[in-house]
Amino acid sequence: MTDLRRGLIIVNTGPGKGKTTAAMGTALRAVGNGLRVLMLQFLKGSWHYGELDAVKAFGDRFIMKQMGRGFVKVGGAETDPEDVKLVEQAWQEAEQAIQSQQWDLVILDEINYAISYGMLDPAKVVAALKRRPEMVHVILTGRNAHPGIVELADTVTEMRQVKHAYEKGVMAQRGIEY
Repeated sequence: MTDLRRGLIIVNTGPGKGKTTAAMGTALRAVGNGLRVLMLQFLKGSWHYGELDAVKAFGDRFIMKQMGRGFVKVGGAETDPEDVKLVEQAWQEAEQAIQSQQWDLVILDEINYAISYGMLDPAKVVAALKRRPEMVHVILTGRNAHPGIVELADTVTEMRQVKHAYEKGVMAQRGIEY
């Protein structure tokens, strides 16, 4: 086996908890090794998460941006055109960031949801990932990863829920879930 080094495409998907958390763990490792990290959250935007405050300690080595208005498409509701517009803007920023060589790791948090909801064309994402600079790593999170992205990815992890505290009536808790 050769010692090949290149930017990786990593997908964290599946119905279980921990997709964004796993991406954050990789980001923390990357920053600890001197890499520059950009995390764009495609749908999150209306809630304040503890991670937003935590990454400030890293200055410009780890930037996290909420690009949406909050969770969308809950309960089969129609997608709001404003949310589609925000996803398109987030994608434009993501594509530029991936190509810029300013970042060593770009995390596209919840992009898989945006694609599976029909808010973003997966072919555009695949094309951009194929032409990224050689040493840029990209992590894509969210349920229902598109087959074309799974095919292209170097590493795919599917989180599977065995059980969740919510099923027992325990609500999300600050510092654990957000």
